[in-house]
Amino acid sequence: MEDILKGKTLFLDLVQVGFVLTDIHSKILYANHFTERLFGYSQKEIEGQRIRIFFLEEDLTYFLPNIIYLTLYQNGFDGEILLKQKDGKKIFVHLTTSSFKEGGESFLAFSFHEIQRLKMVEREKLLMDHWASLGLMMEEIAHQIRNPIVSLGGYARRLTREPSSLKRKLYLNRIMEESKRLERMIQRLEEVVLIQKPFLKKERILGVIEGALQPLSNEAKSKGISIYLETGSLKREESFLVDRRLITKALSHLIENSIDAMSTQSVKKERIIRVTVTTHQGNALISIQDQGAGIPKRHLRHLFDPFFSTRPDRIGLGLTFVKRVVEGHGGKVHIESGRRKGTTVTLILPMERRRTIRREWLSPEARHFQLSY
Repeated sequence: MEDILKGKTLFLDLVQVGFVLTDIHSKILYANHFTERLFGYSQKEIEGQRIRIFFLEEDLTYFLPNIIYLTLYQNGFDGEILLKQKDGKKIFVHLTTSSFKEGGESFLAFSFHEIQRLKMVEREKLLMDHWASLGLMMEEIAHQIRNPIVSLGGYARRLTREPSSLKRKLYLNRIMEESKRLERMIQRLEEVVLIQKPFLKKERILGVIEGALQPLSNEAKSKGISIYLETGSLKREESFLVDRRLITKALSHLIENSIDAMSTQSVKKERIIRVTVTTHQGNALISIQDQGAGIPKRHLRHLFDPFFSTRPDRIGLGLTFVKRVVEGHGGKVHIESGRRKGTTVTLILPMERRRTIRREWLSPEARHFQLSY
């Protein structure tokens, strides 16, 4: 080991990157000064230990053996990873690994780039973006509420001056309509603004979707609209990690939008809403397709904006809610639409938050390293 590091230790101790050298069994032969500062151990405490000393307990079964396997037999590992310090605190680093041979022996090299501060900046930016969006929403709220309040005041003043019982009834009806609109708006606002962090739980994919569709099937049927659920090769027991309550609400908003879009359609035209569920590359894809009038291309980029709606009688917060819920699950929303072509909304939701490398062995050789390292 002395021959390998001869003349290099001074340089390695100067760099602001953690560097660890191990033998083929992951026994630490050398750790530079930055590694000491990064993990809180002294050099004497580190050297002689296994590399697993830096890894979380839940990553010792699959993640570490896979990293060792990639390091010895592939091109190494290169990516972000959550490790632990001596005091048990977790720390984000960018880990890069490689292997080489010297004097007939194999060695593994690990370099740790500290990105904890970068992660904090990312979280702060997300928080700032969140407050900025809420600020814009508050401006729009003031605008949206002002109109019905002005209308309510106007109708109320007319009531005091109008002796005719017919007109009084008309004004009272208008007051009731505007009051209900305000109530709906406040209810939707609470939904969007008070969204909590998803409480993820393993749920059957079909169980969640069927639970969301069932309450809306009668409403659709009463309007001559059929809802078809197409699952293809999806197995009934397949599951994903979601907050069932939030995903159910998001799906309900999308189905309600499709029902609204097709309610004004000619009865001669097909009135079907297709809900398609598939899985692809570790994601659950849920698509809601209607045969409504579609959305003009110029409106597509505004669909997720708070209070944006192509219908003046709608509040325009449903898609805002859907986007926030899906992104809170680490997923994405994709919309395709066109005039007289209908609309398709696809939710892309991770079935498992952990990467494959953290939850299964990449090869039989990797499984061997679980016992050896």
